[in-house]
Amino acid sequence: MSLICLLLILGCNNEHKSVHSTSNLGSQFLTVATDPTFIPFEIQAYKGNLEGFDIDLMNAITSAIGFKVQFESLPFDGMIASLQAKKVDAAISGITITPERLKTISFSRPYLKAGLAITVREETQDIKDIKSLKGKKIAVQIGTTGADFAKTIPNAKISTFNSGPEFFQDLLNGNVDAVISDAFATLYAIKIGTLKGLKVVGNLLTEEYYGIAVPKDSPQLSAINKGIADLLSSGIYQKIYKKWFGSTPPQLPESL
Repeated sequence: MSLICLLLILGCNNEHKSVHSTSNLGSQFLTVATDPTFIPFEIQAYKGNLEGFDIDLMNAITSAIGFKVQFESLPFDGMIASLQAKKVDAAISGITITPERLKTISFSRPYLKAGLAITVREETQDIKDIKSLKGKKIAVQIGTTGADFAKTIPNAKISTFNSGPEFFQDLLNGNVDAVISDAFATLYAIKIGTLKGLKVVGNLLTEEYYGIAVPKDSPQLSAINKGIADLLSSGIYQKIYKKWFGSTPPQLPESL
């Protein structure tokens, strides 16, 4: 699939109908925010259907704990505010657990070990590591740890975007020198051919852990943690991980 096709797919509207608990069945619903532009974690496929590692994982978690899930598409930089206002019950979209975020929201136990990577055009020779980004034009996504990291690079000229497809297109167009973003998502997109003409250089810039974000004092947090634990012990988590990343997952801590 070309990047243009990817952009068209990601640009489709995804409408959600409101869902209410059916008390006679004892069902409980979780409204979960997600940003369907973060491939392969969230993908808005044909007719608005959601796919991806995070989607499969959240579906498996809610199934394990007897809940039903309703996904709501939101821009990444609006998720924390929605959680604080308790407009959604949870959010899953490759959200890194950080001390700053923990001041206003809570997180589940870590469900994935990740990190940031530098992406450049294939012909680029002068950018090989973090030191060579000094003074360069760097693109990042608003509200991400990549955006925070870019601010630490001396004399960097930072451009911010709402989604990955936008900043990668700007890189391909030659408007920026590099992108700082999630390594998993970038390597996956390059592997399947949606990011032709780009390459990842250097070592990972950070070691991060993703968690499912919830409002402070969420009554669902303990159930979500139990669901993750059940998937890890049953082997279901490992199957989902291998489906999307083709390898065995690393060991995960119970908490940070």
